[in-house]
Amino acid sequence: MTDQYGVLGIGNAIVDVISQVDESFLEKHEMVKSSMALIEQDTAERIYNDLSTSTRTPGGSAGNTMACFTSFGGNGAYIGKTGKDALGEEFTTGMNDQNMTFTTQPINNDTPTARCMILVTPDAERTMNTYLGAAGFVGPDDIDEDLIKNAKITYMEGYLFDREESKQAFYKAAKLAKKHGNLVSLTLSDTFCVERYRAEFFDLVQDHIDILFSNEDEILALYETDNLEIATKQLLKDVKIGIITRSEKGSIITTEREAINIDAIPPAQLIDTTGAGDAYAAGFLYGYTEGKPLAECGRLGSLAASEVISHIGPRPEKNLAEPSKAA
Repeated sequence: MTDQYGVLGIGNAIVDVISQVDESFLEKHEMVKSSMALIEQDTAERIYNDLSTSTRTPGGSAGNTMACFTSFGGNGAYIGKTGKDALGEEFTTGMNDQNMTFTTQPINNDTPTARCMILVTPDAERTMNTYLGAAGFVGPDDIDEDLIKNAKITYMEGYLFDREESKQAFYKAAKLAKKHGNLVSLTLSDTFCVERYRAEFFDLVQDHIDILFSNEDEILALYETDNLEIATKQLLKDVKIGIITRSEKGSIITTEREAINIDAIPPAQLIDTTGAGDAYAAGFLYGYTEGKPLAECGRLGSLAASEVISHIGPRPEKNLAEPSKAA
């Protein structure tokens, strides 16, 4: 049987709410300009209800990766938890409109859909406030064995690795993928995630992960060293393929046989680096599921990252399939 999906993503289902505001709006809601803050439900609702106009789009790290993956032409699916509200419906519609299978049932209570409110002032500075809401409540019951069985790679987002139920969902997904002879991939997501759950991440990486994505800071944090060579050597022992992204320095793809240096592709104009790592993962995974050499997988990762950082927002504005053939 041919796999139905190239990649199944599991992550935080977040709606990005982008709104242009003036400085007084930030002052009114006691925000620190240009900061990123986690907020509670009451604060989220107060800010959201005070926005006069906004643009809303599905977000979240793994969700952004899957959007780029399908833009390349890949067939993808997604597992993430939303609330029973208008934003949850928008998230679902948006994911399905981007040619993804998304059938996870909303949370069975009144917890709202997660949202990241991105407030843009006239000087183009962005101030972000994130309410995780229903997103963090992915549990074992949400892990659909049929989706995992029919996906070449199950890709999991480290940001979700918080609540005990979500951890159990990760382990269940990894074990099901192995049961069906498929691969498991993880992105470390953030140094904060690594430092908070280092021992558990070690267990997950060493025993369950085939393909690991990280940036330089995250991999150094995982192995508690400031020496990239030492971290890379350890990574070779723990996973089949390790990818370390290094911003404008490109990336390193490691296997037990070789280390491949991949050049970054400079954007036409550097506007917003949000989502660069998510996009890189998408390009790499697309190439890998299409059977391309690792160096070409890395090139596709660099290509996707270059497109995403050339404009505001973490999802591609152009179809990535055409430039991937020409670049």
